[in-house]
Amino acid sequence: MPLENCFPRLPGSAAKKAASELRDKRKYKELSIHSEFAVPCTPRPSTSIPTSRKAAPAQTAAASMDEDSPVDDPRMCAAYTSDIYRHLRSMEVEAKRRPSANYMDFIQREVTADMRGILVDWLVQVAEEYKLLPKTLYLAVSYIDRFLSSKAIRTQRLQLLGVSSMFVAAYVLMCFVLAKDDSFSPRTITLLMNVFGCSKYDEIYHPSIENFCDITANAYTQLEMKKMERDILKCLKFEMGSPTIKTFLRRFTEAGQEDGKHWGAQLEFLVSYLAELSLVDYGCVQFLPSVIAASAVFVARFTLNPRSHPWNRKLEQCTEYKASDLKECVHAIHELQWKRRAASLVGISEKYKQNKFHGVSMLLSHAEIPAIYTRSNCYGLRNLLLPTL
Repeated sequence: MPLENCFPRLPGSAAKKAASELRDKRKYKELSIHSEFAVPCTPRPSTSIPTSRKAAPAQTAAASMDEDSPVDDPRMCAAYTSDIYRHLRSMEVEAKRRPSANYMDFIQREVTADMRGILVDWLVQVAEEYKLLPKTLYLAVSYIDRFLSSKAIRTQRLQLLGVSSMFVAAYVLMCFVLAKDDSFSPRTITLLMNVFGCSKYDEIYHPSIENFCDITANAYTQLEMKKMERDILKCLKFEMGSPTIKTFLRRFTEAGQEDGKHWGAQLEFLVSYLAELSLVDYGCVQFLPSVIAASAVFVARFTLNPRSHPWNRKLEQCTEYKASDLKECVHAIHELQWKRRAASLVGISEKYKQNKFHGVSMLLSHAEIPAIYTRSNCYGLRNLLLPTL
């Protein structure tokens, strides 16, 4: 069966009810490059959750490993850094938190890797349209892969699994942000903030279950979504706080900011872009979240400065990975950047073409990564001669 026939085309007229309940009743457009899914282009209601404290200043730095970490941000508390990072690394390898790397071969009978990619690409656009926090997307994809690793699902219900996972992820994050300051000890709050990649100061908009039904152009009822939500929670045994790629991105990106180079936000956005590209590729399910995060930093640094070794002792110390440990994942992300894999899925690329992301998806690295860069004993190389693009 052709891939385009695997999902029903969702008519735009199905979201009229949702549009009428929002302040701006303008017509919506389809954001999806693929005709399988349509995303209503309606503004989200102004129902973000206010916090009792003043908003924390915008942070562009990750939690540092040294004693100079700011003490006013629990994520950067040096006293907890080592213990938290060690715990996160132990959590990410637990079998109950990991998807199977070959569930398409042994569990799923109808769903294919291409269908999964289309779903994730669409969810990226849903998250962007409804201004959901990036952490929501990473959690949702984690839930999807873990569910598909345990239960076979019909093609017609794959989109239902996707929106239900997004709904659960958004709710989990909202519950954490709403937790009162005295609900947890400072150490527990710090751990949770690192697991979810979330801040107590974040304002979270949580679309209702009706909003998510309307996103699918009412292909599913609220009752079906509630049942799928229960199925997800039971299947995952309510283990909803697993570390994701996003959990490690901020810390690794800060370690990748090189003295004397003014990469700043450009490196951050490029790392985020490359990390999101890995979400659509089923082949990346085999890698640990921390490996993907570290590899995204590697490829981003190679893109911005291809004549210098992308890895160094500081990154090795921070991530606890040598360049050779990342070789396979680095090449997978590099192929995604060059669109040698998942070339038809352009939702993420279109997202990061925007000026607010510095148009990083239009940056290209050299076509090949020198083999010497994925060896562990060649740090410090400079001015390496590379062929012209």
